[in-house]
Amino acid sequence: MTTSSPPPRPVPRPGLRVLAGRPSPALLTLPWAVPLADWQDHVVPLPRGLSRHVVRIVRLDGATYAVKETQEPIAFREYHLLRDLQRLDLPTVVPVGVVSGRVDDAGAPLPAVLVTRHLAFSLPYRHLVAQGMAADSVPALVDAIVVLLVRLHLAGFYWGDVSLSNVLFRRDAGGFAAYLVDAETGELRDSVSDALRAHELSVAAENIYAELLDVAASVPHQEAPDPDVVVTMLGERYDALWTELTGAQTVDTDELWRIEQRIERLNDLGFDVEELDLVTDLDGDHLEIRPRVVEAGHHRRELRGLTGLDVQDAQARRLLNDIAAFTTALDLGREDRHVVASRWLDQVWEPLQALVPPEARGKLEPAEVFHEVLVHRWYLSERAGHEVDLFETARDYVARFLPARPDEAITALGGLPDDDDPPG
Repeated sequence: MTTSSPPPRPVPRPGLRVLAGRPSPALLTLPWAVPLADWQDHVVPLPRGLSRHVVRIVRLDGATYAVKETQEPIAFREYHLLRDLQRLDLPTVVPVGVVSGRVDDAGAPLPAVLVTRHLAFSLPYRHLVAQGMAADSVPALVDAIVVLLVRLHLAGFYWGDVSLSNVLFRRDAGGFAAYLVDAETGELRDSVSDALRAHELSVAAENIYAELLDVAASVPHQEAPDPDVVVTMLGERYDALWTELTGAQTVDTDELWRIEQRIERLNDLGFDVEELDLVTDLDGDHLEIRPRVVEAGHHRRELRGLTGLDVQDAQARRLLNDIAAFTTALDLGREDRHVVASRWLDQVWEPLQALVPPEARGKLEPAEVFHEVLVHRWYLSERAGHEVDLFETARDYVARFLPARPDEAITALGGLPDDDDPPG
């Protein structure tokens, strides 16, 4: 009996250069001598936003990548910028590498490419609209962009090209978290001046206004958000969050409890205060409080420390609330929080996730499934007049509602996220 051998893989051409932090040998086997617009092998039909460049999503050896053709200096600059932003723990796509020195079969040069890791469960704005996202959901997208923009500015990053097309969204406990996709116009500075921040918001308003008009024209059968309302909301919410995170507050020196109150407000917004500047006036009667260093991800870090789960911040807050309810229900208030969290994982989280069949695990991230089950339990309990059991609720949700949701982690291997994507 003879067995057929697998077809040989393409051999990398001489002169090809791959710069990568952790290079995958499989990247060398992609058809780099072919213009990206003509690629067919390995390409998967994941939703993409608009781009001024040719972009393809490819599946290779169990991993999914976004490949973008651009000029070589721009590719290297954006790669290093994204690496810097990753080191600052900012929400961006993960840079994989740059491929340069490409030529076609006739020896003509081809553009360099930037390779990034595809962000699992992420969706571009246009795909959300195509799924039938209601106009009243747009404020949640605006909030996500505002939080992203404020975080970037706090870290000293001036983006220069804020738009809906340059952002990917992941669901976050009924809302959204925004991730930067395109950083080629960005600059990392010591700080972003007030004038640059104002210019950034002006550019964002112009881009988003035009995109909303374009989307409204392309889906006329759906109710479209009012662009004027959206861009006004963007500016107002950015100013409000920036002021809360960085603005000075004057209190009487006999009201020092207001310091803790300010910190708690920032924690509620999802930010930790790493450094406060406290200055008394000449008479010593008043105290000025000004946050100097704030860091996003308060709830996310707390949950990760307790359970090891790495989720979005609003999802983390929802799960922390459920752990608190679990603690109260079982009268575990005197137990160590890590011990209680471990029991919650064993008795609540893992059994509930086990109710999701394998074929449905590409529809929502596990933390978002948990959030949806909690919302569903509220409706069932309201109708029943008493609190419905969590697992009874989960079985009902999984049977009646989850199958109807579209897959949001579509891959070439049947809709499941990569094994090494961040756990949810």
